[in-house]
Amino acid sequence: MRDASRRMFCVASLATAASFASPGRGIYGQALSSGGIRPDVAAIDHDRILTMADVAMGQPVQPITSIPAKRSPGTANDYYSEPEDYFPAGATDATSQAPWVRRGNTINSDAFAAHRDLVYSLGRSVAALTAAFVVTREDRYAARASEHLRAWFVAPGTRMTPNLQFARRIPGMPAGKPEGLIETVPLAEVARSVRFLPNSNALTPADLTAIHNWFREYAAWMNESRMGGLARDMKDQHGSSWLFQSAAYADANVVGLTSDDTTLSALRHHFRTATLRAEMNGNGIFPHVVSSPNPYRDCLFNLDLLCLACELMTTRFDNPWEFELQDGPGLRAAVAFHYPAIANRAVWQYPADLAHFKDLPGRRISLLLAGRAYRHPEYVDLWRTLQPLPEIAAPEVLRSFAVTQPVLWFTPPKLVAAPA
Repeated sequence: MRDASRRMFCVASLATAASFASPGRGIYGQALSSGGIRPDVAAIDHDRILTMADVAMGQPVQPITSIPAKRSPGTANDYYSEPEDYFPAGATDATSQAPWVRRGNTINSDAFAAHRDLVYSLGRSVAALTAAFVVTREDRYAARASEHLRAWFVAPGTRMTPNLQFARRIPGMPAGKPEGLIETVPLAEVARSVRFLPNSNALTPADLTAIHNWFREYAAWMNESRMGGLARDMKDQHGSSWLFQSAAYADANVVGLTSDDTTLSALRHHFRTATLRAEMNGNGIFPHVVSSPNPYRDCLFNLDLLCLACELMTTRFDNPWEFELQDGPGLRAAVAFHYPAIANRAVWQYPADLAHFKDLPGRRISLLLAGRAYRHPEYVDLWRTLQPLPEIAAPEVLRSFAVTQPVLWFTPPKLVAAPA
């Protein structure tokens, strides 16, 4: 009750502060100027892209084999992580074979999360390097990105096994949990980056074939394994992360010769018949997400995932942005519901997050994509005025941004056929 009261007090305090805000300005005092729905993202983000790319140029190439997971039942090439709210069953016996037990919202600093962090670092580095190649056409950025790709997806000694059977494994249990699929969301931006890199000379045809084969195998595991099926059917950001990743791997020339139209068609059907009904109510609210300890952060993350998936699934003849249930809304309602709370945190209708509430919202990709899709320039205007991905934010806040380089998602890559 004490935590709930504190969170409600934060919301009330922010609402009071917002009452003194000037009309047409967000909670940070930024002007919400008018503009178009197709901004020059490369120009807007140019300096930020190059700054992030320069940092990425100096980052080491670290596949998961560089950090062994001592409690993993798999090989050195198998991804492994543990849920951070589980602890050894005994008070002091961390080597016990008994399954660990959950302890509410307490964080176990000994839980293994190094592979999750490496995947995030990979996604951030490859995306920054690829974005820099897109805006400068300097091959040195593509060359560095290719070094990461070869280590993670090509070289037999360091190549990650294309499944997550040990993701979020509770020590003492034989396999992982479906919630673990959310930890590879950064790989979707890696797959997107691969769409742009064949325009350089950084990757050989053999490299491209190996990379495409890796994503083909991973996509098959996501769609055919029991763990992937359980993740798909979850009614919150975990189900959305499955949808986004599945769409990204199908769209990015990694499952078919140009794109996997069969898979994308099936995903559109799933979005229309299952996702909307399971995740959203009639007001555009995510009822299974707002009950989390950090509802604001998780709802914005979920909105980003769904908007990205819609963007990837859209064709000239089939537009999931416009899908609506006969007895309920489509994604348009979800964007409309969250837009005021992104512009002004004080109008958020639910309890404030337990942690890092004031570090958000940040610049959300959902605003940029939905602004273009629905022809709402005010969404794009807000996107432009918000703080980009915060560089000094807590890791859990950074992970709540599904992608890190909007230019890769707003700019269509030159169509390059994947190897057969």
